[in-house]
Amino acid sequence: MDVEIIDEEENPMLHRTDVRFQLTHEEATPSRLSVRDSLAAKVNKDAGEVVVHSLDTKYGMRKTVGYAKVYEDSEAAEDVEQEHMLERNKITAEAEADDGEADADAEEA
Repeated sequence: MDVEIIDEEENPMLHRTDVRFQLTHEEATPSRLSVRDSLAAKVNKDAGEVVVHSLDTKYGMRKTVGYAKVYEDSEAAEDVEQEHMLERNKITAEAEADDGEADADAEEA
C-alpha cells in the first residue's frame, strides 16, 4: 500500500494537522486501522495520534482518497475527537490497555 499526502493544513488551535491523502493498493480497500498505521509511519507519528475520518474508493479502482487528523499527542486527540471516532480508530482501547498495564505494575510494587 502506497500513501501519498495530497494536502496538509495546520490547525494550531486544536494541536493537529488536517491531512488529505491518496492510497494506491493492490487488493480490496484496506481497513481503517491499516491505513492509520501506514499514514502514521508516513508522517512519523504514533498510531494513537492519527484519526482517520473518511476513506473513499471508487468502484473498480485501486486508489482511495481519505481524510485524517494528525494530533501532536494522543491526549489532544482524546480531548477533541468524538467518542465514536476514537472507537473506530481504536484509540480509546489503546489508552485503556496502557492504563491497565500501569495499574498491574503498580499492584506488583
